[in-house]
Amino acid sequence: MTTPVVELEGVGRRYEIGGNVVTALHGVDLAVPEGSFTVVLGPSGSGKTTLLNLIGALDVASEGEVRVAGRRITGAARGELFRFRRETVSFIFQTFNLFPGLTARENVEFAVDVARRGGGDGAARAPEVLGRVGLGDRLDHFPHQLSGGEQQRVAIARALATGNPVLLADEPTGELDFHTGVQILELLREQAHAGVTVLVVTHNREISRMADRVVELSSGAVRSDGPPPGGPADVSTLHW
Repeated sequence: MTTPVVELEGVGRRYEIGGNVVTALHGVDLAVPEGSFTVVLGPSGSGKTTLLNLIGALDVASEGEVRVAGRRITGAARGELFRFRRETVSFIFQTFNLFPGLTARENVEFAVDVARRGGGDGAARAPEVLGRVGLGDRLDHFPHQLSGGEQQRVAIARALATGNPVLLADEPTGELDFHTGVQILELLREQAHAGVTVLVVTHNREISRMADRVVELSSGAVRSDGPPPGGPADVSTLHW
């Protein structure tokens, strides 16, 4: 049996807020195979983003163990975690996190060069990937010159361009119209078919219908884990 790319065993995360302990996740077990398109589904406060942050080494588990691409994230040194984030995971943040002083092209170039893929080929990759997300005519626009949906597409292009083997996306279609959102979901599914392990967190049940697998969270725990009813849906049947 192939070793999963993402593994969580008994993972919990607690925060202390104002003297009170808040449990964001508890007892989470998860194994995600290579080249799969997995959607983590749940309402606000269910622990979706916390789960994504633990997998991407942006946060630290209070208990349990997290392993990604053969690396043990739990207890790793800061330098090792930095290399892991640079070489292994790409993020699509709900809040975009673009550099305001860089153009769309430069935001993508920078991400590629930091990841050190293809000998630092960001200049070549940026126009091609931005074109794939429908921004071929916005290469030299700064974030403040772009709509929220366009900024989100730059963030998606940046993640796709790095070539890292794990892609983590937090509500990637939240700022997009339906037509563009479906195009982006198809791009993400194409990445999975090409061998990238894609995890998307969302509250949108329609998006989960496109996944190979749906993990549903409720109050910080996994409530269900399996393929969507009827298998991955055809794009033409989606609506939201």
